[in-house]
This record gives sequence, C-alpha cells and structure tokens, in this order.
Amino acid sequence: MSGERMHRIVVVRHAKADPKQHTVHPDHERPLTDRGRQDAVLAGRWLAGPGPAVDRALVSTSARTRQTWELIAAELPHPPPAAFEEGLYHTAPDTILARLRRLPKDTASVALVGHNPGIRELALDLAGSATGDLRTRLEESGLRTAGVLVLSFPGPWSDLARGTAHLDTAWSPRP
Repeated sequence: MSGERMHRIVVVRHAKADPKQHTVHPDHERPLTDRGRQDAVLAGRWLAGPGPAVDRALVSTSARTRQTWELIAAELPHPPPAAFEEGLYHTAPDTILARLRRLPKDTASVALVGHNPGIRELALDLAGSATGDLRTRLEESGLRTAGVLVLSFPGPWSDLARGTAHLDTAWSPRP
C-alpha cells in the first residue's frame, strides 16, 4: 500500500470517576476521583513521552471525559484542538466510527476520549480478526480507566472500517 498515508487513532477511556452509587451527580456530570486525576496526568505524560502525537481530539461531553482530556492536554507540549461532542457520550461503536470517517483529510492522528463499552468495542471491531497478546489482553481485561489504545491504518478516514486497523500498543496507568 505504498503512497497511502498512515493514520492513528489514540483511544482513551476516561479516568476513574465517582461511582454511580456514591454520587449525587447525574451520570453525565460525575467528576473524576483523586486517583482518576492522577491517572489522567500519567496518561498525558505517556502521550508526551513514548506515546504518539495527536493532531486533534474528539471528546465526549461528560464531566469525566472533559476532565480527563484537560489533564492529559496539560501534559502535552503542543496540545491539539479538541471538539467536545454530545454524540460521543455512551454511544455505539458504529456511531463513533461514522464520526471518525468524517475527520478532515489533513488529520494524521486523533485522540478519542470516551466511554466503555463503546470505545473498547470500536477498537476490537477496527482490529478485526487480528490476533496477538494486545488483542487477547483487551478481550480478557478490557480497557481500564485512563487506559490508552493506539491503532493505525492506511488510507483516508472515509475508508476506515471494521478490520482495517492494526492494534499497535496498549498502555494503562495501573497493571
């Protein structure tokens, strides 16, 4: 596939938030815990160091995803512009995929900050039938809070589909 530009999707699950049963906040407004704030900073440091650079961010509008992104972005030397989108709040993988397909052609990489199970299922769908330790780990233990998955694929965003990406790496602030 020579001549095709490689794109990256950096999937980030929001950091640890107040548990549903222990908060007075509606689900959309649940804030990060102290541990969640610490883990989001660690995710930002990883992205600023060995992690991939990102050109833009797509972030769910929930308080926990916005806070996660803000803490990550504060660690980046050149934080990319972020779009906070209601359509990414607890949505299905197909809806997220449709949004990624509409990214501008000049975007090489995007951070997608969202919620399980949608973003985890999207990553598994994009990686298709690929096998390997990363996929097995993702299938068995899921995507932990403040966890990061990096996928790559060739071609334009409009061609992104199930099975077209490669799961490059996974990172988590906690084992």
